[in-house]
Amino acid sequence: MKLYIISGEASGDLHGSNLVKALLQKRPGTEIRAWGGDLMSGAGATVVKHYRDLAFMGFMEVLRNLRTIFHNLAFCKKDILAFQPDALVLIDYPGFNLRIAKWAKSQGIRVYYYISPQVWAWHQSRVHDIRRDVDEMIVILPFEKDFFARHGVNAHYVGHPLLDVIDAGLRWKGEGAVEIALLPGSRKQEVLRILPVMAAVAARFPEYTFTVAGSPTLPDALYGEILSQYPNITLRKGETYAILQRARAALVKSGTSTLETALIGTPQVVCYAGNPLSFAIAKRIVRVPYISLVNLIADQPMVQELIQHDLTPDNLENALKKILQPSETTRLQTGYQHLRELLGGGGASERAAGIVLGG
Repeated sequence: MKLYIISGEASGDLHGSNLVKALLQKRPGTEIRAWGGDLMSGAGATVVKHYRDLAFMGFMEVLRNLRTIFHNLAFCKKDILAFQPDALVLIDYPGFNLRIAKWAKSQGIRVYYYISPQVWAWHQSRVHDIRRDVDEMIVILPFEKDFFARHGVNAHYVGHPLLDVIDAGLRWKGEGAVEIALLPGSRKQEVLRILPVMAAVAARFPEYTFTVAGSPTLPDALYGEILSQYPNITLRKGETYAILQRARAALVKSGTSTLETALIGTPQVVCYAGNPLSFAIAKRIVRVPYISLVNLIADQPMVQELIQHDLTPDNLENALKKILQPSETTRLQTGYQHLRELLGGGGASERAAGIVLGG
């Protein structure tokens, strides 16, 4: 069997790698060609395009890189036709993957979509494109199956793949620790906007050490320009889970990392700041009450969110002081346990692989 998998971000590389492992375990000899990263390559896929060349965030960034995006689309279509896969597996990355899904359907290629675009949050008209172009949706959030069912889309809920990763002995051990984890994101634009605010807060907590969980795809110099004046901040790459395990608390850019932090059990404050115009546009069309996956899944403000203009050193300092209090730690631990219960058990990658392989 031949499969072509497309993932365009670090989180997609993680989940894609576990899917690749499950596919090869279920059906050894499956030939997998992919867009992804080092994890997918290490799992056994032939990676032809790395996600570090694909990460454009926000409306303005996309507009500035349209030529590159169109070039990537053309290359992808040509490469798929040359490979002639039995099926196409798309992982999140909706701006690109929904276009590929439409084209693939016209070519008679079977399309699976693993880890849904957040159409329930904004641009819900895309659900009609999904119904037309995607043969099977494989979703990982408990409310997504019902959402798609209401729109006539065949969707399978397999649970969240992070449970398999986090359940592999990863638990928070940082109570009483003097280290704070900083997770400013994996894209250059995120780091440039969010890390300076986090670093300014670190200067106000001299009794703590701070560790930036850096992205392996970003140069050290990018972090160095921001951190050079802060002696109590250290940069580490490729150690995100270990840092979260031992940290007393974490300041986390919104995204998959908020859920990872919660499943490990680390008290956190969620941060986000983007291009002002992109944020203004998004604010008009996003239809969800929260920005973090933790609060969205729990359907309540479990963790504090500091978004755009609210993300200031003063606000972040106050939020960090709060989660360092034992009573707040206890509240968060109780909430995190409830979150795990909502997400169900492990085995998401294995179940997803079974759907792709037809049983």
